[in-house]
Amino acid sequence: MYGLIGKLTAAPGQRDALIAILLEGVRDMPGCLSYIIAKDAADEHGIWVTEVWDTEASHKASLSLPAVQDAIARGKPLIAGFSHHTVTVPVGGHGLK
Repeated sequence: MYGLIGKLTAAPGQRDALIAILLEGVRDMPGCLSYIIAKDAADEHGIWVTEVWDTEASHKASLSLPAVQDAIARGKPLIAGFSHHTVTVPVGGHGLK
């Protein structure tokens, strides 16, 4: 499996709008086993994204899907920055096969 954990910082007042866009863009992504969006409890602008994919290739392929491209285009203006980008190797857990 292939995993990613990253933190986005939304522009002031845009966190909920950005979260809505991120959640819309995750439908029908072949190979995606888990895609979790979470508000940072200590940062009013922070959003954590945790992804688990069957392979790195599936993740890369998802970036060309029309729904994902649309979410990126609409979400980009609402993002103030990125931090904490980490690649992981998931080994299992509740909700994963």
